[in-house]
Amino acid sequence: AELDRLIHQPARLAILTALERCVRADFLFIQRLTGLTKGNLSSHLLKLEEGGLVEIEKEFTGKTPRTVARLTSKGRKAITQYWEQLNDLRESVRDWEAGSEKPDPDHG
Repeated sequence: AELDRLIHQPARLAILTALERCVRADFLFIQRLTGLTKGNLSSHLLKLEEGGLVEIEKEFTGKTPRTVARLTSKGRKAITQYWEQLNDLRESVRDWEAGSEKPDPDHG
């Protein structure tokens, strides 16, 4: 399967999947949801931002800085396509199980 490596990394997949269900989410919410350290989350968000999948905004709530992330339209399309590819792969495996001939894993 030709899965997008930027998305396929487990931490980034968790971030994108969470953001797919939100208009936007703040850093601490994403951190609690994914269980990532601040440094890891920052690093993964930066990679996703560099890939054009996520937009990061810095804002203030009173005097407290707040980092907010949201999917870009490219990011929304990419995560949707990623899940469709995985579902297609699952369906292919189900077809193998239902059929009388199973593929030989050593010979494709």
